[in-house]
Amino acid sequence: MMMKREYRGQRSVTAIADYIRQQKSNPIREVQDLEEISSLDRSRRNIVGYFEQKDSDNYRTFERVANILHDDCVFLSAFGAISKAERFSGDNVIYKPPGENAPDMVYLGSLTNFDLIYAWTQDKCVPLVREITFENGEELTEEGLPFLILFHMKDDLESLEKFQQEVARQLISEKGTINFLHADCDKFRHPLLHIQKTPADCPVIAIDSFRHMYVFPDFSDLSVPGKLKQFVLDLHSGKLHREFHHGPDPTDVAPGQPSQDLASSPPESSFQKLAPSEHRYTLLREKDEL
Repeated sequence: MMMKREYRGQRSVTAIADYIRQQKSNPIREVQDLEEISSLDRSRRNIVGYFEQKDSDNYRTFERVANILHDDCVFLSAFGAISKAERFSGDNVIYKPPGENAPDMVYLGSLTNFDLIYAWTQDKCVPLVREITFENGEELTEEGLPFLILFHMKDDLESLEKFQQEVARQLISEKGTINFLHADCDKFRHPLLHIQKTPADCPVIAIDSFRHMYVFPDFSDLSVPGKLKQFVLDLHSGKLHREFHHGPDPTDVAPGQPSQDLASSPPESSFQKLAPSEHRYTLLREKDEL
C-alpha cells in the first residue's frame, strides 16, 4: 500500500527521475549503534523500531507503514544484538516526539496488525494542527476541507501551544470536517490584508471556507469553554455567512435592543488561490482529488 500523493516539483526529466529514486529508496534508516538514537534530531518526529530480525512479520508491517508515512516522520530500525536492550518484552516500536525533553511513547498493540499500527503511527506523525506553507498549500487546499487557521509570529510559540491545546480539547470531534492549521504572519501577509489585519495584530484566528474568510472575534476568548467550537459549528450551519450578509440573527439581539442592519459582504477566500489550476496536468483522476 502506497500513499497516493501527487508529485508537485519541477516538471523536468531530472527532477522527476530524482523524485522516483527517492520514493523507491528504503524509507527506514538502519542504525548500527544505539548511540545514534541518542543523537537524533529532536526537532523532527521520529519512529524507532527495535526488532530481533529483519526477516519477520513484525518488521514487514513496520516497513509498510514507513512506506506510507515517510514524508511525515523519520523512521529508524535496529536489529539483533544492537536492539536487544530495548527488546526486554519483545520487538518494540517507540515514538520520539519533537523536543529534547519530550517523553517517548510506546506502541502497545500487535506489531503484525497493520491497521492498528498504521493508525497509531499516523496519529503521531501527522499533527492535529499542521503548518501551512507556500510549499504545501496546494496539497492542503486539494483536501477540500475549510481551514481554521492561527496566524502567529514565527517565534510566538505560546499562542501556537494555546491554539493546539484548545483544538485538541474542543474540536477533536470536528477532525475530518475542517483542517486545523497555523501560518507565519510575515509570510502570509496577503491573507491577513483580506481580513483587514496586519502582522502587528497577530495572533489572529480565522476560517477560510474557500468562498469567504471569517475572523474569530477575540483571540483572548480562545480558552473560553466551547467558544472556538461554536465558531466552527457556526460555519457548518451557515450562520457565519448569513450574519455577514444580514447582521446578527434575531435570537442574538439583546432584549430591548433595536435590531441593526449590519449587512456586509465577508472577505473573499484568500487560500483558494493556492488551489491548482483546473487545466493543469495531473496523474490523478478528477474524482480522486480531494
